[in-house]
Amino acid sequence: MTVQEMQERKRELGYTNEMLSHLSSVPLGTVQKLLAGITKAPRRKTVEALERVLGGKTEETASAYYTGPDPAAFALREDSPAYTAAPAPGSYTLKDYYALPDERRVELIDGVFYDMAAPTQIHQAVLGLLHLQLAPCVEKHPECRLFFAPLDVRLDNDERTMVQPDLIITCQKFDGDIRRINGAPDFVIEILSPSNRSHDMFRKLSKYKYAGVREYWIVDPEKKELLVYDLEHDAFPERYTFSDQVPVLISDEECRVDFDKIRQALSRYEEI
Repeated sequence: MTVQEMQERKRELGYTNEMLSHLSSVPLGTVQKLLAGITKAPRRKTVEALERVLGGKTEETASAYYTGPDPAAFALREDSPAYTAAPAPGSYTLKDYYALPDERRVELIDGVFYDMAAPTQIHQAVLGLLHLQLAPCVEKHPECRLFFAPLDVRLDNDERTMVQPDLIITCQKFDGDIRRINGAPDFVIEILSPSNRSHDMFRKLSKYKYAGVREYWIVDPEKKELLVYDLEHDAFPERYTFSDQVPVLISDEECRVDFDKIRQALSRYEEI
């Protein structure tokens, strides 16, 4: 199918991009970029996955195959001017996010606020060491930019999600918005701490996958290991230790992070 044929078939079936992503297991960001014509040379497996969904089901049977969120949840709703009560969980928006006091650090995910604890010395040490090793490689790719928290990322380009990953590489064209990154970064690292383990390992993993993040690292200083998720190719995660040299997949393994250097640097902390 051509992109135009996919777009027409998607309209015939009444699918949203979210439904198509769930049915095909293709990340939402990838679906959005492909159908918008942004991705000029999509991977064959991606096209085949979308073709299987768009070519094999009819409008009458769509609901039998779809197991994702209720499509009505994606519909636009008008706010009632008479509604003055505090928003219920799941209904917060970027307006509420920007109305919070500056000293309160939170993430907004699907309309729910999640408080973020202040980072520890170890967390900040790992973050700085990762940045030092990745910066020289990113400098070789002028289309890419490297950032670390706190920096807002409007992950889904909607009004209900704003996250602050620990470390970010984005290779999308700068859109002029200096306040935040709009859309999914290419590469994200989260550093685990006791207060955020399940948040980073499950909730944010799912969000990053469906938003279109290509590669996601979860670094665990306590266990001296990390998980590398190749979200772009939906592969099983690779587990590494703090003795390994870990390749950055989006660089075609041109970039590597030497975690043994990080382990040695952290040896000065008694709890490591």
